[in-house]
Amino acid sequence: MAEPIRVLVTGAAGQIAYSLLYSIAKGDVFGKDQPLILLLLDITPMLPVLEGVVMELQDCALPILREVIPTDKEDIAFKDLDAAILVGSMPRREGMERKDLLKANVAIFKSQGQALDKYAKKTVKVLVVGNPANTNCLIAAKSAPSIPKENFSCLTRLDHNRACSQVATRCGISANVVKNMIIWGNHSSTQYPDVHHCKVNVQGKDMTAFDAVKDDAWLKGDFISTVQQRGAAVIKARKLSSAMSAAKAICDHMRDIWTGTAEAEFISMGVYSTGNPYGVPEDLIYSFPVSIKDKTWKIVEGLVINDFSRAKMDATAAELVEERDTAVSFLGV
Repeated sequence: MAEPIRVLVTGAAGQIAYSLLYSIAKGDVFGKDQPLILLLLDITPMLPVLEGVVMELQDCALPILREVIPTDKEDIAFKDLDAAILVGSMPRREGMERKDLLKANVAIFKSQGQALDKYAKKTVKVLVVGNPANTNCLIAAKSAPSIPKENFSCLTRLDHNRACSQVATRCGISANVVKNMIIWGNHSSTQYPDVHHCKVNVQGKDMTAFDAVKDDAWLKGDFISTVQQRGAAVIKARKLSSAMSAAKAICDHMRDIWTGTAEAEFISMGVYSTGNPYGVPEDLIYSFPVSIKDKTWKIVEGLVINDFSRAKMDATAAELVEERDTAVSFLGV
């Protein structure tokens, strides 16, 4: 058996973590033969709830789960980490200005970035899930100067999976035969789900999404708005935000970092934009199509961008620039 790896989940008493922890602990993410030490961080008032989560993980009697450490202390939670999944963030309360939300989250992710810098391994892979995920991820990365920016990513895989599922349902096929979907930009309602490079396998034959769906108006209209608004639709129906689907997307994202993407296939994740080939402003965490090998992502190059796509990519970039500038102004406070 390999040496155990140390994996942190923050917001560990919350509903996303409750859907996520079993999948990690049974080997769906880092491998069935990879022993784990799970570190669970949450705020002090949530520690009694966290104890219940620990009991349940113990009661699953999982072969690769060596230890579970619940804590409210960053120096314990971030020590010698191999992977950090930062789920916990300040949720938007009713009547709260976006600016106030950003300010509260800058404080959280500055502190967690500093803890990564001080206590975690320099090779740690960091996935930010807590919203606004792109900007929270950027703040964490800026607050951890000794860890490479490439080690930080944010979750847009949920949007990616939503988009694949929409196309699959429309074509009456399985979602796993929809490949090379792209989510560009921010994990917000300005994101751009792009099917121009998407391949769909219908009855054993590869074709473009446009040829498979045979409804260009839908692909350029309702498809995009459905994916953009899906999170809000789930909240409206459940009175709670996406948890099961978010946990599944986190597993997909981290598994692909750990084991790589298939040849000639790419997925979507929010990564550091500096040096990108698509004219996206520098110094953002922006969702791009990426391929992954040896735990290292690479933005897929050479994709043709038409005017329709360009306008949508620019609009979501503009939102991210504004978010970043507001957030960075709070960094020194």
